[in-house]
Amino acid sequence: GLVMMAPPESASVSAMSKLPAILSRLDADLDASLARLSSWLEIPSIGTDPAFDTQTRQAAEWLRRDLEGLGFKAELRETGGHPVVLAHRPKPGAPHALFYGHYDVQPVDPLELWDSDPFKPAVKEIEPGRKVILARGACDDKGQVMTFIEAIRATLAETGDLPVGLTILVEGEEESGSVNLPGFIKANAAELKADFALVCDPGMWDRDTPLITSTLRGMVYQEVRLTAADRDLHSGLFGGAAANPIHVLTKIVAEIHDETGRITIPGFYDGVHEPTNAQKAEWADLNLTEKEFLGQIGLKHSIGEKGRMLIEQIQSRPTCDVNGIWGGYTGEGSKTVIPAKASAKVSFRLVGDQDPAKIEAAFHQFVRERLPEDVTAEFISHSGSPALAVPVDSPVLQKARKALAEEWGGRVVSIGSGGSIPVGGDFKRTLGLDTLFVGFGLDDDRVHSPNEKYDLSSFHKGQRS
Repeated sequence: GLVMMAPPESASVSAMSKLPAILSRLDADLDASLARLSSWLEIPSIGTDPAFDTQTRQAAEWLRRDLEGLGFKAELRETGGHPVVLAHRPKPGAPHALFYGHYDVQPVDPLELWDSDPFKPAVKEIEPGRKVILARGACDDKGQVMTFIEAIRATLAETGDLPVGLTILVEGEEESGSVNLPGFIKANAAELKADFALVCDPGMWDRDTPLITSTLRGMVYQEVRLTAADRDLHSGLFGGAAANPIHVLTKIVAEIHDETGRITIPGFYDGVHEPTNAQKAEWADLNLTEKEFLGQIGLKHSIGEKGRMLIEQIQSRPTCDVNGIWGGYTGEGSKTVIPAKASAKVSFRLVGDQDPAKIEAAFHQFVRERLPEDVTAEFISHSGSPALAVPVDSPVLQKARKALAEEWGGRVVSIGSGGSIPVGGDFKRTLGLDTLFVGFGLDDDRVHSPNEKYDLSSFHKGQRS
């Protein structure tokens, strides 16, 4: 008779069945994982300072060796600046993930404001039951990178395999604007092929609430220069008759928003989507107040769009801000001139499917339509990038939510970042990948300041997540 063979157990099933063992190993191995992180933190990889070029490369080599020891094909790949650590562990037939982090750290000045040596990592109890790792790079980004790598180490130790194929890309120039990264990604696009990307650099909502950054706002940055007369004029002789470009510019800028905080540029909201009821409920549940958010910077009242929650205003709605405005005489004392020129820098944060090129064109038209006779405008385009979003129904997003909820005890927040994280744009545009931003940093980690720290609970529970 025929014997029915059972189908081979897939690796992801075996990883799931061994999950309790993997988690137990992470618990038992916490001190050893701290020791490994400490030895990496001791290398002062201040990538922005050429005096530390040798140490920055040492930090890359340290990580390369660690990944090689975990069975990755790991190498340093040269760029125009610091090398990229690139490591591969393929798994044919399984989904493939691309993980991103960075090994360079911020400068430490002013040194006298540190409570301890920034490159002698220490574990300290800052309040009863709350221990933190103190060092430059503890959170940004060595601690976050090792959070992920320790999870890999424990999984390999218990199962001998990983449930997915994995490429790890850790750069050394994030703190100086990742100048060589877009070119590196383009040049190696075929090798970096994956199904999705993971970035462990951002933070949590609070100490008990993990956060998935599922959208990133895009950007349009414009400079506008208005010119009237062919020179600065005597305001006594010409005042009342000659066009004043400062008056014209400030009037135009004032018309960009109406009294409800809405942006009046025609077509500006094309491609902006309403959040789902579930998203709105999740955001409302965070109960972010003006007092809490604006109070920390000495303000009391939100000036954003009427009828929108504060949490919407800062992450899921598009914005326009004048970042600088100048013209005429601004030196000491008085000089009675009507200026020939006036300039402003204006940035737009984009969401959803807003098109940067259309918004740039609409802004130019908005300005030109409001110019009186004798005043001309020229524009300089500084940057433009669309918003990014992981689809709400993405299976990867759902799995991340489930895992985080199981580890942290329920509530998981999925919101957008008000800022822009350029690597997400490079992964989307060059590789066609959605990126999941899940990190375990906290608002009080002081990432670019003296006394940078990473909570021990972030490091440990992050590994388990």
